[in-house]
Amino acid sequence: MCQSVSAIRRLLRQAEYLISVHNRSQLPPDQGREVAIAGRSNAGKSSLINRLCHRKALARTSRTPGRTRQLVFFRLDDDHHLVDLPGYGFARVGGDLKRHWKGLIQGYLEKRQALAGLVIVMDVRHPLKEGDVELANWAGSRGLPLHLVLTKADKLGRGKQNEALLQVRKQVDANVGVQLFSATSGQGVDELEAAMSDWLVDGRENQPAG
Repeated sequence: MCQSVSAIRRLLRQAEYLISVHNRSQLPPDQGREVAIAGRSNAGKSSLINRLCHRKALARTSRTPGRTRQLVFFRLDDDHHLVDLPGYGFARVGGDLKRHWKGLIQGYLEKRQALAGLVIVMDVRHPLKEGDVELANWAGSRGLPLHLVLTKADKLGRGKQNEALLQVRKQVDANVGVQLFSATSGQGVDELEAAMSDWLVDGRENQPAG
């Protein structure tokens, strides 16, 4: 096992809840390196975080979409963090709360110097919805490194998985990472660890979406 892979696995396995941020004034100091994980409500963000960090309940999962209403920071060590962004695209959330979420997310993504990369989580059966495309395009315009994860891959057969993967790859810049993932089976964990290592351990930056 290469040194960078060992390092990222060690970091992820020592993840612990740090703080839930409702307003930008509550953000931890803007230092070190962190990766943000975004996605539509019920796309599988919490399950992905739990599987990636080898913890059953580090991030709270729920059958009710739209539960995450803050920026949730997980400490890996003093210099590295994961950030779970509020889910977007849930119709039952009121307009004021939607505007608050958008303002909180946008302000964080625009100004956070420690942010080393953005992971967008999408259900493999429903990829690149409007909010996903909007966020990916915005990340590209800022020059923020981007990695797309198609979750719940175990819900499809291998042929349908690969078809969805190819369709998404055709619609984004060739340098943007796109992969399949299943929190249930563990499919894609190694690939996601490698992307995290590039950003958090090795410090390399991928090209943004086009």
